[in-house]
Amino acid sequence: MTRHDIVDAHLAGLAAALPPYRREAERLARWGNELARTLTRGGRILVAGNGGSAAEAQHLTAELVGKLRDDREPLSAIALHAETSALTAIGNDYGYDEIFARQVRAHGRHGDILLLMSSSGRSTNLLAAARAGRQSGLRCWAFTGPAPNPLADLCHEVLAVPSPDGQVVQELHLVSTHLLCEFVDQALPLARQVLTVAVPSPRPDPTAPWTTPTPATAGHRTNGHLPNGNHNGHGFTGTGWVAS
Repeated sequence: MTRHDIVDAHLAGLAAALPPYRREAERLARWGNELARTLTRGGRILVAGNGGSAAEAQHLTAELVGKLRDDREPLSAIALHAETSALTAIGNDYGYDEIFARQVRAHGRHGDILLLMSSSGRSTNLLAAARAGRQSGLRCWAFTGPAPNPLADLCHEVLAVPSPDGQVVQELHLVSTHLLCEFVDQALPLARQVLTVAVPSPRPDPTAPWTTPTPATAGHRTNGHLPNGNHNGHGFTGTGWVAS
């Protein structure tokens, strides 16, 4: 094949995948709304993948913690494969299949979102992570290649790119990453408004010292996560901010 043939063949495969992908991608608007609500309430998204999918998972978390276009507050997103010391320790002590699942159990809280990326949908460490996520009460999503596949079966919802070419699958996963972030940014203002109405307690001076927990607040953490896995937003309990 000539270099032009290689280019044309790749672009032809990408073009063929676009019409069915567009139908699949419609779910991203709903995911963006759900993710915006979760992050605004103090939840987080955990993301994982292998190889090229790991790079794309980290791309997603960078857009959320940083920004996609316009400046906004940072959003809590963790790429599980990026913690190399934990990753290698878990792999060494518990086996490679556990490298993501153990981190899901450590960092995930009930109501958080777990997004797993795999062009094949068959990576055993991602399947273990999906099982751990469901057991921990996380909402599990997946970006995969053609469905059905084992990862799609384990997750609550899947965006399955309908292409037999793994390169095309990963390219459209990157498109999906950018679209998901666009929809999150679009949904954030309404999510903040709903949270403000639901929890009207004013935010105090951030330099104010924190009080020792009283019986009414004992056992509560004030960083958005409660020990029982429930979320109460950033820095407030059900009775308001714990500051004096």
